[in-house]
Amino acid sequence: MRNFDFTPLYRSAIGFDRMASLLDTMASGEQKQPAYPPYDIELTGEDSYRISMAVAGFEQSELDIQVEQNRLIVSGKKPEETAQRNFLHRGIAARNFERRFQLADHVRVTGAKLENGLLHIELMREIPETMKPRKIEIGDSSLLRHAESEKNPAQ
Repeated sequence: MRNFDFTPLYRSAIGFDRMASLLDTMASGEQKQPAYPPYDIELTGEDSYRISMAVAGFEQSELDIQVEQNRLIVSGKKPEETAQRNFLHRGIAARNFERRFQLADHVRVTGAKLENGLLHIELMREIPETMKPRKIEIGDSSLLRHAESEKNPAQ
C-alpha cells in the first residue's frame, strides 16, 4: 500500500483545499463504502451524467435522495417486517443502505426516476457564464491612454 503526502499541494495551491482533502481521504482509505447496492456512473453527454443504482425490492416511498454541500446522498429504508416469513433461500438483499457521492462544483441533480428496479439519477454540469472563456478585443493604444488619463487627471 502506498501513502501519498498531499502537504505540498496544501502549501502551493489556493482554493483547492476541498479537492486536496478529498484526495487525502481517498488515499487513506477512510471512505470505505459497502458494495450494496451496485451502481453505474454513465457519461450521457458532454456535461451530463447518470447514476443508475440497482434497488430491486424498494418502493419509491422507501428511497430518499438529498444533495448537501456538493454531496449526493442516496438512501433506502425498508420498514420492519411484522409478519413471520419462512424463507428456504433468501438471495434478494432488501436491507437498508446509504450511498454517498462527492459532486464537483457546478454539478447539480436535475431529476430521478425509478424503473424496472433501477433508480436513475440525472446530473448536469453547468458552468456559470462568468467562468466560461471569453474573447477580449484588442483596442487601439490611444484609447487606452485616453482612459488612463481620465482616471488620473493630475498627470
